[in-house]
Amino acid sequence: MSTGWSWYVIVLVALNIGGCAWLLWWTAKRRPGDPKPEDTSHVWDGDITEYNKPLPRWWINLFYLTIAFAIGYLVWYPGLGNFAGKSGWTSAGEHDRDKAAYNAKLEETFAPYKGQSIDVLARDPAALKLGRSIFGNTCSTCHGSSAQGAIGYPNLSDKIWHWGGSPERVLETVMKGREGVMAPWGTVLTGMGGEHAVDNVVAYVRTLSTPGQSLQNNYMAAQGQKLFDNICAACHGKDGKGNQQLGAPDLTDAYWLYGDSTAALRETIVNGRHGSMPAHGPLLGETRARLVAAYVWSLSNGNAKGAGTPR
Repeated sequence: MSTGWSWYVIVLVALNIGGCAWLLWWTAKRRPGDPKPEDTSHVWDGDITEYNKPLPRWWINLFYLTIAFAIGYLVWYPGLGNFAGKSGWTSAGEHDRDKAAYNAKLEETFAPYKGQSIDVLARDPAALKLGRSIFGNTCSTCHGSSAQGAIGYPNLSDKIWHWGGSPERVLETVMKGREGVMAPWGTVLTGMGGEHAVDNVVAYVRTLSTPGQSLQNNYMAAQGQKLFDNICAACHGKDGKGNQQLGAPDLTDAYWLYGDSTAALRETIVNGRHGSMPAHGPLLGETRARLVAAYVWSLSNGNAKGAGTPR
């Protein structure tokens, strides 16, 4: 807060407190010239008369005490512009202390699993239960409570892994995150193969996930193969099986991260895709990251006995 705004707040607070004190003082007693009860002519039911009468002294004193309390509060806690208060209290400091205390309790809970490998944790029902809870709180927003994902968010319950499904690779994904980038190739393909180039590549890509499909009677796919070999094979490989080091998907399986409709495939090729998995290591810490990675790995490796669906 700038010095000018700080003084603005201080003056505003002082005027409010001073105004309240003055108002109490001014109304605490009858003033010369105030009409007597019999002079107001405001009488109801014979004996109920309206006139100016100060509040009871005990009530007035309570108001003065609240003003004194407000002044003491503003001296002890921050509230007057940039003045930090005599106590040195800040909301950020209290948050950090509460967080540190909470993290200390968590560390006690997670300490038995520190440094254990993912496959070992995946065989421990108690570890899986903790991993499932962490997944539900952290990962289910994108991947769903059943870990089956959605359009643009990978299914974690099958055996298809774009970045590798070994325990070490899964932990690396959780800890460091992933950036999956598919460049836009629409302009390049059109320049090389004409206006139908993108449709031809779509036709060829579809044959990769259809066992026994022949290109002999599929002109569009045959044309698309030439373009695929020249451009797409650099990441997805000549056989279309992808590259887990790059996160390039295997195009020979039946799983399509962004949908398998012609429109979705065209959108992917023409405009590209950018999938981002945030790094959760700084958020969770290593032990919690290991537990959730073990749970995720167990979903497709048959070791999640009794783990159930995350809630």
